[in-house]
Amino acid sequence: MAVLDWSRCAAVESVPGKVSGAWVFRGTRMPVAAVFENLEDGMSIDEIVRLYDGLTREQVQSVLEFAAKSLEAPQVAR
Repeated sequence: MAVLDWSRCAAVESVPGKVSGAWVFRGTRMPVAAVFENLEDGMSIDEIVRLYDGLTREQVQSVLEFAAKSLEAPQVAR
């Protein structure tokens, strides 16, 4: 499985010294991984947004869309 290049997702940032350099939602201290963990636990996007102050639905959707696009089959040159 390929590793996502989160630097290509505008909704997130990694800042040395901020949450140990983990990928977090831009302007927050919430790790991106927390969204996937909470979704796995059955939470909805709206529940996650309410749980984490400063996080927006748009940020979560942007990360999910970025991850989904990474699963698309690569275009084959013909």
